[in-house]
Amino acid sequence: MDEKILKWLYDIKIAIEEVNGYFEGSDKDFFQYRKNIMLKRAVERNLEIIGEAVNRILKEDNSYQTKITNAKAIIGLRNHIIHAYDNISDENIWSILINHLPLLQSDVNQLIEQNNL
Repeated sequence: MDEKILKWLYDIKIAIEEVNGYFEGSDKDFFQYRKNIMLKRAVERNLEIIGEAVNRILKEDNSYQTKITNAKAIIGLRNHIIHAYDNISDENIWSILINHLPLLQSDVNQLIEQNNL
């Protein structure tokens, strides 16, 4: 695996771990999330980092589009957060955290693990 791609995979891994860390010691509660502007901005920033890293990976090697589930949608989310910041839905971001981030984490961990074999 190309060293740049491995670095970007680790960037994704770290960003996901940071997001998960924000909820350590407490239940993931949408209504608490919705009220906490600092938490929302921190989550959004990490989703931007994830989207940018996926974008760089695909530019380097487009075959990762099939190895990272919903790769194009992840990039689209990054673009939406950055360019349509005034139209971000808390419900959509929450859905991504609960439903899609665990799958991405699994994909990335598997890719990193395959590199270490």
